[in-house]
Amino acid sequence: MLLLLADFLSNIDSGFRVLHYLTFRAILGVLTALSISLVIGPAVIEKLTRKKIGQSVRDDGPQSHFSKSGTPTMGGAMILFAVGISTLLCADLSNRYIWVVLLVTLAHGVIGFIDDYKKVLLGNSDGLSARAKYFWQSVVALGAALYLYHTAQVAAETQFIVPFFKNVTLDLGWGYVVLTYFVIVGSSNAVNLTDGLDGLAIMPTVMIAAALAIFAYLSGHVNFSQYLAIPHIPKAGELVVFCAALVGSGLGFLWFNTYPAMVFMGDVGALALGAALGIVAVLVRQEIVLVIMGGIFVMETISVIIQVASFKTRKKRVFLMAPIHHHYELKGWPEPRIIVRFWIISVILVLIGLATLKLR
Repeated sequence: MLLLLADFLSNIDSGFRVLHYLTFRAILGVLTALSISLVIGPAVIEKLTRKKIGQSVRDDGPQSHFSKSGTPTMGGAMILFAVGISTLLCADLSNRYIWVVLLVTLAHGVIGFIDDYKKVLLGNSDGLSARAKYFWQSVVALGAALYLYHTAQVAAETQFIVPFFKNVTLDLGWGYVVLTYFVIVGSSNAVNLTDGLDGLAIMPTVMIAAALAIFAYLSGHVNFSQYLAIPHIPKAGELVVFCAALVGSGLGFLWFNTYPAMVFMGDVGALALGAALGIVAVLVRQEIVLVIMGGIFVMETISVIIQVASFKTRKKRVFLMAPIHHHYELKGWPEPRIIVRFWIISVILVLIGLATLKLR
């Protein structure tokens, strides 16, 4: 929308052409999403509290979590609203990538909303069944993958890129659809598993989104992509605006979600944010880098897999409780210590991911 306004106003004053600059619109995207989150946050929390849309706490979890019972949840809807409005205002809406990332993100938000609605408002502790959740996630992910595969305009869009090596690429063919499916669904569920402590999931998400914005900008720029030996994806630079909106809305949500949390994002936020990171990583061809930068999410997911596999095969638990952040809680670590240390690890992993731009 800003681009249409810029076209009109630039006829009056050439200074308005600044609205065409991608970096300027990205900054506006951050500030717009942040402002929306901060402005609507108190009203959203008040309404969730009034409607008694509160978090339920597991009886077998850490004792410190009982004090969180009743804390408003489903606050992730606030994130999605801020991301959606900011992206629609600041992005080039003729760019197909923008619509793909928006639809994938919002569709996963709807899946998470239904799950939260059943848990909180209908009193169904199981929420949306695992089978139904994975089915609809699969429908969205496969739909996006097939669309991107059939509309690919350059070979680089469907190639598999190996970081740390200059010319190691693999033409995936239909394997691109499979890879895209697993990245979107896997990333969505990994963030959801991590969202168990105040601010634990949102800050790594913000950092990864900021790093992916850099990859998107460089991939969309023909000169920078050639210099850095990364795939040039025409028009991928516009994803910077979407990533900027994720950063702004995430920081705005963290204002209310930081320890002790005033609101939780719920599945409506966690599933959507994970899917957003996954689809952006696919579009800029940095799936492996996403695994590196999202190491916290990967670690949380692997801890659950190990725990379940060990208990089913040996009837023994490897961790005191999974995901692994609960293991450290039961070992006596204060919640803020776990959160900040996981954030520090995320900073390191994101820097390693960015380092792959030059280590080729």
